[in-house]
Amino acid sequence: MTQRRSRARNRRVSLCETLDRVLDKGAVVRGDVLITVADIELLYLDVRVFLASAETADRAGALPGSTPDSPPDKTDDASAEE
Repeated sequence: MTQRRSRARNRRVSLCETLDRVLDKGAVVRGDVLITVADIELLYLDVRVFLASAETADRAGALPGSTPDSPPDKTDDASAEE
């Protein structure tokens, strides 16, 4: 089992595989940018980037008008049957 783990760690992953995984799962990048001159703050940016495919973003509720996927509520099913 240890050999399998070490092989998995040493396996090279192509850029295409990495991009596919990021777009499938989604990734969030957050950072701050502060531009100062002579100790005077000129510009401050709070940056948040969500990187995902449109399908993944829709599932996560990140697109305008979309809601996150959630399992159906069992109380709704019971009232629909009555």
